[in-house]
Amino acid sequence: MENKYRILLVEDEAKLAQIINQELVRVGYFVEIASDGLEGSALLKKHTYSLIILDVNLPYKNGLTLCKEIREVNKSIPIIMLTAMGDIQDKMEAFNFGADDYLVKPFHFDELFARLKVLLKRTDPATQENKIIVDDLEIDFMNKSVIRAGVEINLTAKEFTLLVLLARNKNRVISKNEILEKVWDLSFDTGTNTIEVYISFLRNKIDKPFEKKLIHTKPGFGYLIK
Repeated sequence: MENKYRILLVEDEAKLAQIINQELVRVGYFVEIASDGLEGSALLKKHTYSLIILDVNLPYKNGLTLCKEIREVNKSIPIIMLTAMGDIQDKMEAFNFGADDYLVKPFHFDELFARLKVLLKRTDPATQENKIIVDDLEIDFMNKSVIRAGVEINLTAKEFTLLVLLARNKNRVISKNEILEKVWDLSFDTGTNTIEVYISFLRNKIDKPFEKKLIHTKPGFGYLIK
């Protein structure tokens, strides 16, 4: 499996968390672990994930509360709840809080992998999302084209990838480190001004010819499109 999916695992049982992590990494996923609800909430504010695996019984902030908070800001990210409680009432409560799926402990990893595959395929732009529209800006994945107010804008491959990252996370600040990781496949700041240069390129093409500005800088934090 191509290592393109980033999963957040929120699980307070350290041994179980490590086992799940090892199995997911083995089949090609990138995993970050939070050991309680507050840590999970903090990571979600810093990074973008493809999917969340969320235990129900968590210290400081339980999984249902965290699930509800996630849904208030992100309606589409897949959430799988893990719990030892398998009653129908428990499942319905999880679904009512916004969970997409519910897996009862102990579970077989083949079942977890199958459910991950279904949920990730459902939200994968390559299989579902054909366009992103932000205000009068339209990004077409099929044709790799960008149109604003009826005017086609020519972008390089890197400019297109950067624009898609910003547009897919509309109204959310994306840090320089996240941009480096998602666009340039780097996990650290090389000390160059590459990001600033490419943001400038995008602004010249996306914003400069138009009255309304879509690309914004939040000093000390990163960039966002809104």
